[in-house]
Amino acid sequence: MPHPANDVEAFQARATDAELDDLRARLAAARLPEPETVYRAAPDPRRWEQGVPLADLADVVHYWRTGYHWRSFEERLHRIGQFRTTIDELGIHFLHRRSARADATPLILTHGWPGSIAEFIDIADELADPKDTAAPAFHVVIPSLPGFGYSDKPTTTGWGTERIAAAWVELMGRLGYRRFAAHGGDWGGNITTVLGGRFPERVLGIHTLFAEAPPGLTPDGLTAAERQWTEETRDFWQHRAAYAKQQATRPQTIGYSLVDSPVGLLAWILDKFAEWSDTEDSPFETICMDRVLDDVTLYWLTRSGASAARIYYESHNSLDPDLRVDVPSAITMYPRDIEKCPRPWAQQRYRQIVRWTEPETGGHFPSLEVPEYFVKDLQEGLGAILAVHQ
Repeated sequence: MPHPANDVEAFQARATDAELDDLRARLAAARLPEPETVYRAAPDPRRWEQGVPLADLADVVHYWRTGYHWRSFEERLHRIGQFRTTIDELGIHFLHRRSARADATPLILTHGWPGSIAEFIDIADELADPKDTAAPAFHVVIPSLPGFGYSDKPTTTGWGTERIAAAWVELMGRLGYRRFAAHGGDWGGNITTVLGGRFPERVLGIHTLFAEAPPGLTPDGLTAAERQWTEETRDFWQHRAAYAKQQATRPQTIGYSLVDSPVGLLAWILDKFAEWSDTEDSPFETICMDRVLDDVTLYWLTRSGASAARIYYESHNSLDPDLRVDVPSAITMYPRDIEKCPRPWAQQRYRQIVRWTEPETGGHFPSLEVPEYFVKDLQEGLGAILAVHQ
């Protein structure tokens, strides 16, 4: 008997032994190119000028084949609790960790690219049942974006950030959460902004690492440090965003490599972990190799390299320039993130900033780079939002 469209069903991720054996066989048979021509001895960030250095990639490939254990990641997903439901004719996978606290607030965490739910699984328990009883507690919902992980792959165009945000509202309603808070970075930050702007009657407030100002603002009146932020962001989009242009214009073409070659997929993603994290050379200075491989292996086993890339095709530069966010907003700008928006610019879109934070360390993946700080900042930011409603 078919299930009603609004059913929420338990789900368990389980790769077959044959799939894992095939991955190891492909890694063993990988053909690698010659070394980069800008080689320098480590540690030296200039080693990465042409992309992932051969020696670094070979080390990770060897560990992926001989030392990494996917089953432990599956077990952690199972402990948190996994579910699927169909929204707008698309199957959506999500983690759901309910708090034991009676005063807990529903919270949806949205990842970006090349991230996944793997960014949040190590912090879900602390957010749901914090060791510090004075900290706010949350019923944590962590969905996989359409085309990512165990969510379905859209078969037609149209699954951009506006549609995803509307799907998240439907998802939270199905779980019994009429009003909720939202957090996100990267594409998750864009979606979180849309949630706050389009659904103020449902969203208590937002915490984001990605504040996008309306277009056309000038640097007049900005401090020297804020001007530097705008220059760094402009430099990023002019000189270091070829991946985004590729995925926004030809996601199918790069998708063949990402779905067929685990080494190609690893290099494509590892390059971003290296360039976007707050390190001097290797991303593994701050991020555990297992955490990166959790993320990459999830992409591999779900064959989602192409489908995930299509979020750029659907939504690149698509945020409504007139969208305003009137719900309380907490914004954190990590120093080594790829886009940093000055507060005077952010205030033109986010009209009720209740907390603005500029940490001393951290990059694009703070939940993996500085997890303890990330959790504390998220708790305090969301606490400031909740205080508005008291």
